[in-house]
Amino acid sequence: MFSHNRVSVAGLLIALGIIYGDIGTSPLYVLNAITNGKVITQDLIIGSLSLIIWTLTLQTTIKYVILTLQADNKGEGGIFSLFALVRRRKKWLVIPAMVGGAALLADGMITPPISVTSAIEGLKQVPALHNISQWTVIYIVIGILSVLFFLQQFGTAIIGKSFGPVMTVWFTMLATLGLVHLFEELSVLNAFNPYYGIKLLITYPEGFYILGGVFLCTTGAEALYSDLGHCGKWNIRYSWILVKSCLIINYLGQGAWLLKNHNAKLISADMIEAGFNPFYGVMPHWFIYFGIAIATAATIIASQALISGSFTLVTEAMRLNLWPRLKVHFPTEAKGQLYVPAVNFLLFVGCIGIVLYFQKASNMEAAYGLAITVTMIATSILFANYLVVHRTKPVLVYLYLAVYFTIEFSFLYANLEKFPHGGYVTLIVGGLLFFIMYDWFRARKIKNRYVEFVRLDHYIPNIQELSNDRAVPKYATHLVYLTSADNPKEIEHKIIYSILNKKPKRADIYWFIHVDTLDDPYTTEYTVSHIIPNDIIRVEFRLGFRIQPRINLMFRKVVEDLVNNKEVSVASRYESLERKNTVGDFQFIVMEKYLSQDNELPLRERIIMKFHFWLKEISLSEERGFGLDPGNVIVEKFPLIVSPLPKVRLKRVYDQ
Repeated sequence: MFSHNRVSVAGLLIALGIIYGDIGTSPLYVLNAITNGKVITQDLIIGSLSLIIWTLTLQTTIKYVILTLQADNKGEGGIFSLFALVRRRKKWLVIPAMVGGAALLADGMITPPISVTSAIEGLKQVPALHNISQWTVIYIVIGILSVLFFLQQFGTAIIGKSFGPVMTVWFTMLATLGLVHLFEELSVLNAFNPYYGIKLLITYPEGFYILGGVFLCTTGAEALYSDLGHCGKWNIRYSWILVKSCLIINYLGQGAWLLKNHNAKLISADMIEAGFNPFYGVMPHWFIYFGIAIATAATIIASQALISGSFTLVTEAMRLNLWPRLKVHFPTEAKGQLYVPAVNFLLFVGCIGIVLYFQKASNMEAAYGLAITVTMIATSILFANYLVVHRTKPVLVYLYLAVYFTIEFSFLYANLEKFPHGGYVTLIVGGLLFFIMYDWFRARKIKNRYVEFVRLDHYIPNIQELSNDRAVPKYATHLVYLTSADNPKEIEHKIIYSILNKKPKRADIYWFIHVDTLDDPYTTEYTVSHIIPNDIIRVEFRLGFRIQPRINLMFRKVVEDLVNNKEVSVASRYESLERKNTVGDFQFIVMEKYLSQDNELPLRERIIMKFHFWLKEISLSEERGFGLDPGNVIVEKFPLIVSPLPKVRLKRVYDQ
């Protein structure tokens, strides 16, 4: 194993394999998107290349590789890791976190289709397959995506081992092909001068909207930050030098090829329909089969990275109470290896829908980039607050915001031109995902109005008296409740009601379990408070936001430790079983809320609560969400009254 804090060959190879799939496959479609429907001119090509080079420099290199990678949360990155670092500063920061997370998930539905479709459309460059129909391409793309999503349930350990070598071949191929054509038109080297990019934006007809196509070259920058935990920032930084060099050389080569072969020519819709793509244009005919194979492999790797990233993103959102509970599987023992069936199905349906709706990669380009621009703006807001938390000089914070708000809102404005051409698809998807997060977050705030906490010590004598009252049938030897009370001296009133009033539950030992989600990603700690030794015990789990709360396993380990330390006896207290030292039974009680009819809520809150409880019905139950064994769990339903109805006015009428 390599250290994330040091640069190593293994770290560099892994960085190439899992981090740069998205941004590394952008040469497949960037110049195609920029030149589509335009006449090739010196100003257009050199200006566009200049904008690409400086976008990669300002946006990817400076913002993400140099600055944002500093904001690592115990070695982990991503928008929710960044939010966890700053969420205690301002409550409203949850909004950009949710917006960014939703947009990133929406982007995960468009990246696999556009990448794989762009690669497979290269078959049209093969003379023998020149007349291949677009529907044949669609069937191949759907087949590849179907296999990819099907394999997720088995883990990606085997596929992952090939990521680094394949992407090394890919970047080597990009640089080689670009270098071969670069010398055909050395004037493209003027693109390193930002003057030509600015000139294009100002003087070219609708030049500003070219930024919509240019932005596609940096869409993978957010994924770069999200995968920080897999490789470490220094491995990412050093490998980026190679990746950026290969990307720029390839873009320059494509630009030189366009100027030499298509100068003063219109890139028409018919040419695009026939499979025109400067990426494949720079390949010699004898190389085309190998090029398509490597491109397809690279796009599959890019897709896999986004799928895995989506699993992690949703899991983090669940732990931060921003997403309904879903079933999470751990297909391998590898750290961070997750599989979320519901998210896998959601992404699969979304990707297939995108392929069938847009059909061609050139059409998908219209939908691509708009959502990820929103994510980048959200990251800028959160990172600026991170700088404030770390006492950065205010002038530098404002300078950062001024520079990157100018760049990113410019990209957003340019990308809005795509809205009627397909951008609305990703915004609708992102909007729905945001509403799910917002509803889950907001409903929790509304429910908290109802939660009533009481002092536990006021009820300890009653609980002890019940425990010793043999007239009441014993409910269980060990009775375990999950509590949301942060203060160990408090408990929810509904739990006290469940024990003493609803149906008195006599037990020998009462356990109260509290789970505290920490801002650190991988903390796994617990504390034990013996409120009444061997009678009432509180266990508090302190878990990082990337740790699954498998309470059944964790609680068993805690009990085992307490028994070994002779802090508690778990033997049954039934006389016949106690003599044989038989372990007593453990019964978990889960308190599940339902929305009472006795509520009078404003329309907005009524919609939020109804949608929230609908989400609860289709998502994972409370007991499964906490990793409890259903055989040892009893679910008690109780009404949630967040806004009681006014007193009912009734008048008694006596019969005459």
